[in-house]
Amino acid sequence: MRKFPAARLALEKTEPITSGLIDRLLFFDREFNPVEDLLGSALPPSVKPAASFWEHFPELDKSAIMLAFRSLDDSSQPLRISGALGSPHDLTIYRIGDLFAVVRSEEQVDDERATLLHLATHDPLTGLPNRRQFSEDLTALLQETAGSSEPLSLMQLDLDDFKPVNDTLGHAAGDKLLQSAATRIQACLSQDDQAYRLAGDEFTVICVDGGHPAKAHRLAEDLVAAFKKPFTIDGIAVFVGTSIGISTAPSDGTSPEQLMKASDLALYAAKKEGRGRAKAFDPTMLELLEQRELLRRSLRTALDQQQFYVEYQPIAEGGCVVGFEALLRWQHPLLGKIPPAAFIPMAEADGMMPDIGAWVLEQACREAMKWPENYLVAVNLSVAEFLTSGLTDRISHTLDLVGLPPDRLELEITESVLLERTVNNIDTLITLNVLGIRISLDDFGTEYSSLSYLKTFPFDTIKIDKYFITDLETDPKSQAIVRCVVNLAHDLDMQVTAEGVETPGQAEWLRGVGCDRLQGYLVSRPLPVAAIDEFISRAEETKSNTRR
Repeated sequence: MRKFPAARLALEKTEPITSGLIDRLLFFDREFNPVEDLLGSALPPSVKPAASFWEHFPELDKSAIMLAFRSLDDSSQPLRISGALGSPHDLTIYRIGDLFAVVRSEEQVDDERATLLHLATHDPLTGLPNRRQFSEDLTALLQETAGSSEPLSLMQLDLDDFKPVNDTLGHAAGDKLLQSAATRIQACLSQDDQAYRLAGDEFTVICVDGGHPAKAHRLAEDLVAAFKKPFTIDGIAVFVGTSIGISTAPSDGTSPEQLMKASDLALYAAKKEGRGRAKAFDPTMLELLEQRELLRRSLRTALDQQQFYVEYQPIAEGGCVVGFEALLRWQHPLLGKIPPAAFIPMAEADGMMPDIGAWVLEQACREAMKWPENYLVAVNLSVAEFLTSGLTDRISHTLDLVGLPPDRLELEITESVLLERTVNNIDTLITLNVLGIRISLDDFGTEYSSLSYLKTFPFDTIKIDKYFITDLETDPKSQAIVRCVVNLAHDLDMQVTAEGVETPGQAEWLRGVGCDRLQGYLVSRPLPVAAIDEFISRAEETKSNTRR
């Protein structure tokens, strides 16, 4: 059986502190002021400090001791002062994080150091070894298994949905849940495994055995299964799952840093696939990470370097063009065209979308000023932009700056913007509407559809996602849904736009049920700015010929 250093320390007791060998255990901060003892009820009242270090030990040379204190760190040997107090007592001073632990004893005993080290290397809430001990154990075990055929597996565990429990039931309940989680993790481990709590709801497990990596994968599945059972916290059943990322040495790395990175990437993949699962590291994960990081770095300079541009997709009503939707594009100097689905979520996560969105809005409004006065321009508004303070003022300022009438601008938002029906969200939409700006509910029916949105706020347009249009000619279910949406919108005095219209049959069916506007490749693909004038000329000529 492999013995982990942390496991041995965990067996130490606190009897030596109360046995008479150690008659004083004090804790001081870096300014030598007393702090609350760290062992709670394990210490009798007589050992709790009530004065500064210098008041306790006035016999000491203050300058020399201060100099010696500064030289201590977590990994150094303790400072021992023998006979300095004019008595058989000795002082031993340990540096533990930002604290100094001072032990006054009649003789040096190994138990005192073991107890103090246990404090420094274990999580006080769960009793598991902490990040410091994890780092030491992983380093030592990698050195021990280097060059051998015995693989080592590292698992990173994150609790799923822990934060809602902490927020709704309180931190005390959250602490109990973490303690129960630690117990449940340990119940799944064999004698060759060791669990650690790194921080918050993050745990790790080190596995060393000849059956690896198959054993580690079985253990990970056992852990996932164990967390599918509810926890009982203060009489309440709480469901908290776990996602796990697995890495194995030496195939995934031979250093602690490499293994941690690999298991972290595997954990990210597990969460992305739906959480509540275990995922082993694969080299393609690193390639995807490098690509994402390259895009992220490039994205930060794309706006300044004018790599963004806007294309415009026509919108038709009654066979005539009535406007264009502005679509953001990114031409990377090395990677070429980057799909919006790849970079917009990244821009939102990194807080860049408000600046990018403001640029798109101004570009689109300036371009619309060149079109016929009855043409509108539709601009997408991301969640990140919508939740940014001062949105209505910025939009109003842009319209004033460019000179575009508000009723020629249509802002498209998705239902995710309205997930939290807060007063601020509704007020923002109402303010935009009062300004005369049209509001369109985009991708209706594909996200978190709720008819209460339609009742709470009077949208001008509902856009039916192309998902329902693709098989419209053959699928009765799609036909039923589209027909209901059109009728619902008209009953609420709203227009309907169908996206992704590609065939004459789709267009004919949509017109037959009263769909107001069509948008898709049948009308036109998105156009570069240079092609818009010619397109509008042809569209206006066709309109004139039709009227004749």
